[in-house]
Amino acid sequence: MRIIVSRTDSIGDVVLTLPLAFVLKQTFPGCTIIFLGREYTRPVIELCRYVDEFVNWEPPHKPSPRGGRAETGVLANLNADVIIHVFPVKEICRAARQARIPLRIATSRRFFTWFTCNRLLHVPRKHSNLHESLLNLKLLKGLGIDRGFRLEEIAGMYGLDTPSPSLLAGEGCREGVFNLILHPKSKGSAREWGLENFSLLIGLLPEDKFNIIVTGTKEEGEMMAGFLKQHGNRITDMTGKLSLAELISLIGSSDALVAASTGPLHLAAALGIRAIGLYAPMRPIFPQRWAPIGKNATSLVLDKTCDDCRKNMDCHCIRSITPETVAERLGKGYGLRM
Repeated sequence: MRIIVSRTDSIGDVVLTLPLAFVLKQTFPGCTIIFLGREYTRPVIELCRYVDEFVNWEPPHKPSPRGGRAETGVLANLNADVIIHVFPVKEICRAARQARIPLRIATSRRFFTWFTCNRLLHVPRKHSNLHESLLNLKLLKGLGIDRGFRLEEIAGMYGLDTPSPSLLAGEGCREGVFNLILHPKSKGSAREWGLENFSLLIGLLPEDKFNIIVTGTKEEGEMMAGFLKQHGNRITDMTGKLSLAELISLIGSSDALVAASTGPLHLAAALGIRAIGLYAPMRPIFPQRWAPIGKNATSLVLDKTCDDCRKNMDCHCIRSITPETVAERLGKGYGLRM
């Protein structure tokens, strides 16, 4: 059996989709799992031991309303028996139907899936209290896999092999100290804790015990120029210097990562290092839905409502998580005395 798992959005979404591949391999030994995703997420997917093939979904041109021949050909050439549209995309659903993939599984919440897919499931996401990883697994009902998965199981389902440290990533870590990654920005995908809080956290951490590495894109590095200069003697600035593969290598070689709800946070959780997620208490971005899940992962959120921040990315609720709380969580996690 050849099964396509389609998830063409961001890194965190892809990480939380990987448990599907684990369950499929356990249920159908010998099946081939093909992950349809964006090229920039390839390094994540190729590290998963439960995925056999990666296929890049980057249409060469804007699809026509009825689907493009090139897109249909990409899927037809895979000779798949099943496609699971984890997060349905109209063009992919159309192409899968035109490629005559026999079983096409999707949720019933989008109008176009009623005309392009032949097994629809009622999996509401917007107002759900279930974690994203569990919502993804509900789509397996389309293949007769209908059991109550528990959140505690997810940590053992990623199948991510820690990559060998790259030379560039290795420049960030040091032996004999606690290697801590701070990832302050989120490319606008999440409410952020704020550079002031990260500055205060750095000041709380003993210099002789913590090697602090700051990561982010080149653009985020430019946005944080003052912050990076302020802490130049305490941090290693890796913003804009790492490919995704190198970032994964750095994360896997480190002891902990602190970030808002971002792809690097979920990577850290999946790789088994301490992942401390900072969240706003606001549906649907609250920890119940998007917390990092891993054997050493945890999240921090205020016990309050956050409705007054809903229309403002400058969320005072997440900013009210104290640096002392984060420092204490880091210390307790590894027996460090702050």
